[in-house]
Amino acid sequence: MKTGLKKAQKETMIWFHEAEKVIHVRTQNTDLRNRLSGYAEKYPACCRVTDTDREIGCMEFEIEKGRLSFRLTAPYSTERREQARAAAKRNPVRRGGG
Repeated sequence: MKTGLKKAQKETMIWFHEAEKVIHVRTQNTDLRNRLSGYAEKYPACCRVTDTDREIGCMEFEIEKGRLSFRLTAPYSTERREQARAAAKRNPVRRGGG
């Protein structure tokens, strides 16, 4: 879905009510749309597409509560950053090739 929107213009909204058994997600984020679409195809009992607006590149989903999570990560300390940098220098990632 090409929309012509810039990244700063795209939105993702997630909402739910404590009394409901589903989470609503409305997104223009391509990666999230693709991941949720794939999940809905694979697990239709847990997730479904409820709306698609091709004009603005938006899709809306209903997901069973307990199937979507947020991961909070603590910021790296200076020491941890240095360790990660040193490890990356010792083990460079090889791209392409075969």
